Amino acid sequence: MPSGYELKKYTLPQVLRLRAQHTPKKVALREKDFGIWNEITYEDYYRHVTRFAAGLLALGFEKGERLAIIADNIPEWLYAELGTQAVGGISVGVYQSSLPPEIAYVLSYTGTAFVLAEDQEQVDKLIEIRGEIPSVRKVIYEDPKGMRTYRDDPWLISYEEVERLGEAYLQRHPALVEERIDEGNPEDVCHLSLTSGTTGRPKAAMLRHRNLLHMGVALQEVDPLEPTDDYLSFLPFAWIGEQMMSVGMALAGGFAVNFPESIETAMNDLKEIGPHVMFSPPRVWEGTQSQIWVRISETYAFNRWVYNQMLKIGYRAADYRMRGKPMPIGLRIAYWLADQIMFRPLRDQLGFLRLRRAYTGGAALGPDVFRFYHAIGVNLKQIYGQTEIIGIAFVHRDGDVRADTVGLPIPGGEVKISERGEILCRSDAVVAGYWQNPEATAETFADGWLHTGDAGYLTPEGHLVVIDRVSDVMHTSSGHMFSPQFIENKLKFSPYIKEAVVFGNQRPYITAFINVDPQTVGKWAEDRRIAYTTYLDLSQKPQVAELIRKEVQAVNESLLEHLRIQRFVLLYKLLDADDDELTRTGKVRRKFIAQRYQNLVEALYSGAQRVQVETEFKYQDGSTQRVSTEVSVLETQPHQPLVGA
Repeated sequence: MPSGYELKKYTLPQVLRLRAQHTPKKVALREKDFGIWNEITYEDYYRHVTRFAAGLLALGFEKGERLAIIADNIPEWLYAELGTQAVGGISVGVYQSSLPPEIAYVLSYTGTAFVLAEDQEQVDKLIEIRGEIPSVRKVIYEDPKGMRTYRDDPWLISYEEVERLGEAYLQRHPALVEERIDEGNPEDVCHLSLTSGTTGRPKAAMLRHRNLLHMGVALQEVDPLEPTDDYLSFLPFAWIGEQMMSVGMALAGGFAVNFPESIETAMNDLKEIGPHVMFSPPRVWEGTQSQIWVRISETYAFNRWVYNQMLKIGYRAADYRMRGKPMPIGLRIAYWLADQIMFRPLRDQLGFLRLRRAYTGGAALGPDVFRFYHAIGVNLKQIYGQTEIIGIAFVHRDGDVRADTVGLPIPGGEVKISERGEILCRSDAVVAGYWQNPEATAETFADGWLHTGDAGYLTPEGHLVVIDRVSDVMHTSSGHMFSPQFIENKLKFSPYIKEAVVFGNQRPYITAFINVDPQTVGKWAEDRRIAYTTYLDLSQKPQVAELIRKEVQAVNESLLEHLRIQRFVLLYKLLDADDDELTRTGKVRRKFIAQRYQNLVEALYSGAQRVQVETEFKYQDGSTQRVSTEVSVLETQPHQPLVGA
């Protein structure tokens, strides 16, 4: 079995075939179904891929055509992706939470010929937009539940039937799929991955086999993984981070990829697997921290006191561990005791007991959250990258974790900062460009460098500090530069704040929209017997306003005066990707939010104390309700003059 950078000479299906030849009985995948973990060996994995590939040929799929996949994390996603690539096709990842118009855009933009849809829910979306996607010749459904009435439609075919067709095709043409796999070239475009689309409609980055395998090899040079290691795949496969881990790194490193029973049970299934490596965006780490806080707040006063004392020890130890410095003997003993009494049982309950390395990416994570996880013994590292560079260009090294940076370049990577402060990257992980978008390709990949669109700088030690998107860096009307994302991350460290959007560009002072966390604030309200009905009702309670005011004031104390938030509103609804306020990866669409809530933004700067708003709520059954309410504009220091006003 080739190792290291030798793997870059192969395609993804070729690497899978090598693993099936060298370690046929080794577990490659596990899927939990009806409470039982079912194991899939490399031999089984490869057999499913070749059967699906042959089934596509039997259905008339041509080399270079695209097959889109809309599904949760299931083995069939990988079978379809690698099966498509095995016969020279290109797979396309679509977020399973996408609404019909979003799916129509992706399928039309990429000219998709075939679609794998997991279940009736996804098939119904495709039927709704059938007239808008004329390029789609066949829809393959994986879960037959509820599909009985659809079976007479020739547009639809079951996944099982595709594999049966493939098996029959292989009997007639036993060598054809293998020949197609042999014809594959590492430079071939194999997958289209959607960008986050924070500033407009997503673009499809063209990933080559070499890109994914380079990332799989290079990251494991920094953080080696064992073939016996386990990874839990629960983030959307359409996201570049999951492609990197479950495809590139898993095939390069040979560790087992585990699929939860459902997205809803993922955190419980994680406890059963006890993965050795974990990769999640900030919202997962922030959410887990909030859950810990809720559990601690529900316990006895003595237990809370013990927890806080132990956490102080953990923070002191974290400061040494993150910098790779030996702890004083007294602190080492104190931390060992704290670990035995509290941190180890806590990690066990979370499913983190075997976790050697954990990564966060997709957006910045607040420094305080980093210290918290290192305090409880989780080796959490920030990574920095983009879809256009297969998710990672920088990563922290063990013993060199600096919460205000994103680490050092991965092996084989280069970086420089342009004259305007933009981060430029270059490596074998940089993709081939954007699908059918030569103008954007020429702009983003100019002069052989990936122009990230992010502002940043390098420390004397070579660590990269990311400030914000170049387009998002703001200046107050008095000329002070600031990063809204930096302030937002500070706010989100509070267990009571779920999301924040900061404003202040060319304004006299800084303001914010804040979403309260319904879980933690709801528990806080219940403990104080504050009755509420809906999120809207909870968010507008005067007691909640005072609670969040104190949280904002605490953040302000850690900021320079010109960076402090002076006025804010508690939004009456949670920001939602279905309303285009967030991307499918959870990033804030700042400009869109500013336009949608323009009356609230203006109220923050007009001196108004209250503002009347009307909004429409959409429910899962398709019904809508229009609500009129009054939102309070809050000041962090009531009855004091505004700085800069």
